[in-house]
Amino acid sequence: MLHWLLDCLTRAGYDGFPAAVGAAMEKITWRASVAAMISFALALALGPRMIAWLRSRYREPVVSDSDHIRRLHRHKGATPTMGGLFIVAGLVGGILLLGDLGNAYVQTAMVLVLGMGLLGAVDDLTKLAGGRGISARAKLAGQIAVALVAVAPLAWIHAQTPGGAKLIVPGVGGIAVGAAFVPLAVLVIVGASNAVNLADGLDGLAAGCLIFTTGAMATLTYVAGHVEWAGYLHIPYVSGAGEMTVVAAAMIGSLLGFLWFNCHPAQVFMGDTGSLALGGLLGLLAVVARGELLLLIAGGVFVAEAASVIIQVGYYKWRRRRVFLCAPLHHHFQFLGWPETKIVVRFWIASALCAVAGLAALKLGVREDTSPDRSTATAVQTASQGDTHP
Repeated sequence: MLHWLLDCLTRAGYDGFPAAVGAAMEKITWRASVAAMISFALALALGPRMIAWLRSRYREPVVSDSDHIRRLHRHKGATPTMGGLFIVAGLVGGILLLGDLGNAYVQTAMVLVLGMGLLGAVDDLTKLAGGRGISARAKLAGQIAVALVAVAPLAWIHAQTPGGAKLIVPGVGGIAVGAAFVPLAVLVIVGASNAVNLADGLDGLAAGCLIFTTGAMATLTYVAGHVEWAGYLHIPYVSGAGEMTVVAAAMIGSLLGFLWFNCHPAQVFMGDTGSLALGGLLGLLAVVARGELLLLIAGGVFVAEAASVIIQVGYYKWRRRRVFLCAPLHHHFQFLGWPETKIVVRFWIASALCAVAGLAALKLGVREDTSPDRSTATAVQTASQGDTHP
């Protein structure tokens, strides 16, 4: 909305509104910064009101197959859930105000967030009605359906974009995936959604880790949408992908606002309403920038959480033994006697290191050419190939 207004003012050239100022305010970096601040402010403002409303209606029941986990978390039985409502509200507000609503990737992000958020809300409400949520099969089917709706237009867009259907492989560059684009994209979006959902088990754990991972994906979308940076890093250039940096920044801002209330001792939980939506959006950021493999590195904590559950269940069915004391992984450390706050902070540290490692992987295989003639020729060539967005 603001992007459109600034564009109109700049084009009209109104007195008192210099074209240079308007052009600067249209830049992705400026809009992303402001989107993060607005989303944070919205989440912070909505938080107390939403928490009071949720506390009187939707309190999180402590449900676990482990008696030890139920004892550790018994004091959380009065904590309201579905805090994802004001995370999504802050996120959507930031996008509506600062995002380019004519961008197909932004439109897809909105559809995905609202679709996954609605599915998560149904699951939360089913749990609060006295059940254990919607069945695993029904939830998975819903996630796949929402992901397919989001991926369908992306498949067409990327098919029309030179290199758009390539996958970033660290140290190699872009590798064409062809017809595997759709199933791979759905797998990443659904997998990220479930991984974040599994990590949402301790106060501040999922939100804090998401901030670091989303920061890495924001950087990736920016460079993928910048023709010079994409060329330098030997990754596919995706026109328009840079606009997802604004979406990622709004997501970080809303998460920071939520974390204000979700840090230990938590006043509210995000519930599936937030975890499914945010995890799905995280996966979408990677898909748009063709960085699905980089997400495995940058989101290492979420990968570990999901992998611990898969390993635990699979090994138990095979050998009737457990690899971990309890899964997901954060519960294993609770069983070892680690305080909740220590687990959360250490997982944040691990998430930050994974995010740095994911970004560092972009430089693998990049060979610097210090030749003055070569540098000048490359700059001239890339400047004429597409958009650059400071």
